[in-house]
Amino acid sequence: AEVRERYGPSVGARVAGWAEEAMDRLVFATARLNEARRAADSGDEGRAVRQLRAAEGSVAQAGILVAGVDRTARRLRKAAALVPAALTGAEAVLAEARATGTPVPSGADDTLAAVREELTAGPYDPLDALRRITRALVRLPGARSGVLDTAADLVARAAVGEAEDFVAVHRGAVGADPRSLLATAVRTLAAPHPVEAAVLARRALELADRDIRTHGIPESDTGGTAGAVLGGVLLGEEPDGGPPAAFGGPETRGRLRPGTD
Repeated sequence: AEVRERYGPSVGARVAGWAEEAMDRLVFATARLNEARRAADSGDEGRAVRQLRAAEGSVAQAGILVAGVDRTARRLRKAAALVPAALTGAEAVLAEARATGTPVPSGADDTLAAVREELTAGPYDPLDALRRITRALVRLPGARSGVLDTAADLVARAAVGEAEDFVAVHRGAVGADPRSLLATAVRTLAAPHPVEAAVLARRALELADRDIRTHGIPESDTGGTAGAVLGGVLLGEEPDGGPPAAFGGPETRGRLRPGTD
């Protein structure tokens, strides 16, 4: 609720969705732990192990989702604090470009004016505001120094981190194309080319979301099963009703380099 009030409904809905997914994973983990206990009591050690692995993977993915909510909240606060200075820095870059006869990108002034208006119009997404500011000036000298460079790096790390989290907790449905594009985004961020990395990461996220829609969500969602299938924790039922040893744990996920906040 606080995120929605401060940053608008789109950001609030996104964060709330992650929290709901985390809860689904925990519901699934609880159900699997209960199944593991029953299997152990009946002497079926193989089934108990499979259930425990599925529970472990689901808990790990819940952890990724919860950590993602926390990181996003921190990045939104940092972005909100940066926006005024980034606007001032961007206007200075435009003024310098005009003074030296450097062509100014079309629409740059309109972008900055729109962001300034958003600051006083109510809740807004500060990461999106920084993204638009940095993209509007990306080809101008001075756009990758000082506060603008800090803003571009924050936007890129947020975009890459969100895409990494999304792929990690939906690995059962996400295909090769978004994974490849995300890997390129990570390399581009390390180059460092933060504005370009953010564009690539956003596209990777779009493709991953498309894969999930194409894959579809299982009709039955008993005990968080649908989320477990999308997460790759549960790839399909075995003849005995237990999940295969699919494990969406932390070792399946590439992490950002140091300084990811």
